[in-house]
Order: sequence, then structure tokens, then C-alpha cells
Amino acid sequence: MSSLCESNSSSHGNGDLVEQLASGFKIALQGAFGEAGTATDPSIKVAANPKFGDFQANFAMGLAKTLASSHGNHPKEIAQLVIDHAPQSLRDLCEPFEIAGPGFVNIRLRPTTIANALTAMDNSTLGVPNAKGLRTVAVDLCGVNVAKQMHVGHLRATIIGDTIARLYERLGWKVYRQNHLGDWGLPIAMTLAALRRAKIEIARVTLDDLNTAYRNAQAQGRDDEPGLAAARATQVGPHRIAELEAQHEGAAVALADAHDTLRRLQSGDTSVVADWQKLIDVTMCEVYETAATLGVDLKPDHNRGESFFRDRLAPTVDAFVQAKLAERDAGALVVRFADRERPLLIQKSDGTSLYATTDLAAVRYRIQDLGAERVVYCVDARQRDHFRDVFDAVRLIGWTKLPSGSDAHLVHVPFGAVLGPDKRPLKTRSGENFTLKALLDEAVARGRREVRARSAIPESPTAGMSSDELDAIGQAVGIAAIKYADLSSDVARDYVFDLDRMVSFEGDTGPYAQYAHARIAGILAKASGRDADCPIALVNAEERALALALLRYSNAVEDAAKQLAPNRLAAFIHELANTFNAFYQACPVLRGVDDATRASRLRMCDITRRVLADALSIMGIVAPNRM
Repeated sequence: MSSLCESNSSSHGNGDLVEQLASGFKIALQGAFGEAGTATDPSIKVAANPKFGDFQANFAMGLAKTLASSHGNHPKEIAQLVIDHAPQSLRDLCEPFEIAGPGFVNIRLRPTTIANALTAMDNSTLGVPNAKGLRTVAVDLCGVNVAKQMHVGHLRATIIGDTIARLYERLGWKVYRQNHLGDWGLPIAMTLAALRRAKIEIARVTLDDLNTAYRNAQAQGRDDEPGLAAARATQVGPHRIAELEAQHEGAAVALADAHDTLRRLQSGDTSVVADWQKLIDVTMCEVYETAATLGVDLKPDHNRGESFFRDRLAPTVDAFVQAKLAERDAGALVVRFADRERPLLIQKSDGTSLYATTDLAAVRYRIQDLGAERVVYCVDARQRDHFRDVFDAVRLIGWTKLPSGSDAHLVHVPFGAVLGPDKRPLKTRSGENFTLKALLDEAVARGRREVRARSAIPESPTAGMSSDELDAIGQAVGIAAIKYADLSSDVARDYVFDLDRMVSFEGDTGPYAQYAHARIAGILAKASGRDADCPIALVNAEERALALALLRYSNAVEDAAKQLAPNRLAAFIHELANTFNAFYQACPVLRGVDDATRASRLRMCDITRRVLADALSIMGIVAPNRM
């Protein structure tokens, strides 16, 4: 895939500047070396050290190897020849070129070039290109099980998936969020049967009730037939044998009841279906509340649970059989792969389906029905092999083929675990998994304490604000702390949950980025007025650095979406906040400057504020105007 979207403007910031530089150097390469130069990538990169320039062209060494047999030019000589053939359009963009090291070409843009590019991105798009709904992606996120509370493990699937969806939405793609609920099959039937045996009024159950019923149902259906056989063989005593016999009989009764409940559910029994739907409603009520607290876009029409695919499972299996891609193995149906011994089990020997069967049906639906050219699964790293097998099976049968003739791209975004201070999966002191609600409640409480403490300082921007206003800001800070800490790390890695560090207003944190936004909002609020169309003048090094940082925004969004890496956007946010703070310290905005400089710097402040707010919104993070 060459590009994530088509540009919606003739100039969209740093990406456009790189394209202009690359185009100019391609003309120069062709003029200097003909066909060999035409085939050479100019390799335009952002300069690692600003004192050497803004960009660097690294083509000379590679081209020297290509030309070695016929020309024997030194890389520096090659670089000079290319510079000599640079078109005027390229020279107009840049200061005189410098050759460094073994032949690198240092490129420093003219201040007017940067100012013009920044002026071009100062509109509602902020320079970010837009596919205008012509491209489609399906993003699998959240994936809760009905009758169970969300735990900390659901945090990553939910916010990583939401951010990836938002990245694509920001780029103008048509995005289908897909919440793959665990709402069908024997585990749900066991819970429902246990509730009915206990004569619990299902119309009044809470999620805590369902969570308890789910655990009890699993325990009641747990058989220990090997233990009973061993007890009888070793004659451990009549009481222990009687205990195991009772457990065995109870488990058999519970399983028989669960299977009967599942049969009635699958056949559409009105009362069973109504109770089943109640379990879903109670579960999803808390899921939607949690999503709202997290700033995640998750609604009922995003739900595509296992029940949605139940009528597609038999046709899915039949399709593999008809294509001669499934074979019998001890009565079960499996799909085999040429490069691994592990087959994919798609139907048990008793004719029932598995998770893999549902996932195959889901991928087919997302490509063939929704028309997704990209299908993204945000699921923890333990499922890596599972998705490799499912995706390869889908490719074998040809379901990745789109009407255009191209193939859909299937991607699993595997994420690591959230760890406690002991570097083990985060749990409560009692050893239980943290519920996500408890985690968020603690983060919000911590954020509110921090905000209230700062509001007690007389000169604080939040001094004198109402309790409700402070609570709203505190909640935004607490949620930003958790989300940014998660999204700013490489999603594939585990990370240690440290709320003290996350809530800090210093360092690479969500509150630090929010505070940078609030500081700019405060500057703009103090300005008696500003000229939105004034010329941008870049005199100081800090002004230039801020402008170049802003021009990297479109690239940051596109790169994060292309790599499915929210941490790349987080890195941009942190760099921009740092660059603005350096600008703020070195460049007076409201006082001590002439009107033209004041107007130019206010315009840069406004662009920076809007870019920060936009970037944070892609992460689903609120950008307060006062903190």
C-alpha cells in the first residue's frame, strides 16, 4: 500500500515538503547520471541534529556502488554533481546545500519555505490528508464476555483499538468498529442455567450477580472423573469417595442442564432468549459506561458477537470442505498448512464449532460484506498463533479477494500485559484481577486530588473554579494519565502500571501534554485580539523549530496509522509540547515585541493549540483549556 489516503490539499505540511525535496533531487539525479540516477531513491530524511540542517539526502554512497564499474566516482563527487544539476524549483526551497561526511547532502530550508508550508496547513484540516470515505477498515476492539466484568486486560484491547479506529477516521477512511462479544455457546448457557436453577429473578440481576453466577456455573460444571477413579483404586476412604461421587453427579446434572438450556436458546425458546438478552443488556450497560469514562467510541451498533455469526458457522465449515481445504482427523475437521505441523481445528468431532470457526466467519464478513481492505484485530499477544492460523486459512480459501482484484490486508496487533510493581500481571492484594472500573475510579480520584491541590494556589488558572468544574478537569487528567501511559508505549510490550508517574504534570505523561495545551489556551485568552491571516515570520531558532515540529503532524498521523502504532503519535505530542515550551521560554508572545511579531507568534500559538487538541482527540483524550 503506497499511501494511506489521497491528499485533500495541494500542500499539507512536512510530508509535502519532503515530496517536493524528493522530486527536485530526482530531477537532479536524472540530469547528473541518466538512467542510473532515475532509479536512485534520493532518501530524504529528517536531520538527526538541527545544527546540520532540517533534512538530509543520503543517496550518494548507494549510487557510488552502483556506478563503481563504469564511473568510479567518490560519493562526495557524486553528491556535488547532483547538487550542480539541482533545478531552480529545488534551489528556491533551500539555502545553499552542504556536503558532509562520506557524501550526505545537508538541506536547510529557507525561512519563507517553512512559513509558507505552515500557512498552508493553517486550516481546519491542519494539513492531514483525507481519503474522503473511499477506503474502508474494520477494527476489532474490546471483545468482552457476557456475564463477566471488564478487567484490566480489557483496557488495552479497548483503547488501542479505539485509537487505531480514530487514526483512520482522522484520515477520512470509512471505519467499522467491531466488538466481538462472547455471547453464545456453552459458557453462557451454563451461567443462564445456574441462574434459573437458583430461581434468581433475572430481570433484576446486576453485573456482580452475573459475575458470581458465571464463576459458580464453571465450578458446578467441573467434573473430576479421573480423581474419582483414582480414589476408588487407592481406596482413600468412603467419605472422600462419596464426596467425589457427589461432585461427579452434580457436574453431570449441571452440564446436562446447560446443554438443554443451550439447545432451547439455539431453537429460539422465547423465555430463554429473553433471559439471555437480559444478560447481554446488564453486561453491556457497564461496558458502555466504562467506554464513556475512557472517552472510547463504543455503541450497540458496533457489537458483532458470536451470536451474530451463529448462522454463518455451518456455511463456513462447508466452504472449507467443498474447497478440499479441510480434512478429517479423529472425527474432527482441520485445516493444514505447509509450513507448520499445527493444524487449525474448525469443527470438533461432535460437529460443534470453535472460536476459530467464528473468527473465520467474522473475517469473511468484514471483507466480503463490509468491504474492508484492512482488517485489524487488537487482541493480546497470547493469541498470536491463533490469528496467524486464521488469517492463513482465510488466504488459502481466497476470502481476502476484494472486488477491485486486490487482497485485503489482515493484521493482528498483539499487545502485552499491564504489570504491577512486582512485574507480574496487575492484580489486587487478594490476588484477584483488577476490575477495569476500580482502576478507572482510582485514576479519576487521583486526578481530582492533583487538580484540587493546584487550584488552592492563588495564582493558579483554576483558582476559584467551582467544585464541578474541578472534578471534570480532574477526571480528564486521571483518564489521560492511564490512556497516555498505555498508548505511548510499544503496544507489543508489557508495561508497569505506576499511577504516581502517570498522573505527573512533568515528563512524558498525558497530564504534561494537557498542561501544554492549557498553557497555550491561557496565552490566547489573554490576547486582546489576533490577526488570523497575519504573515508568519521565523526569526529565532525556537520559532523555526516549532514551525518544523508542527509541519511533522500529517506525517505523524499517517505513520501511526500505517504502522498501527499509537505510540508514534504520542511521541509526536510529547516532542511538540517540549518544542512549544522551549519557544515559550525564548520568544515573548504578549509583551515586549512589536505588533507584527506578536501577531505572528500568536498565530503559531493558535496552530500549536489546535494541533495538540487534535492529536490528543485521536487518543480520545480531553484537552482542557485550564489546568
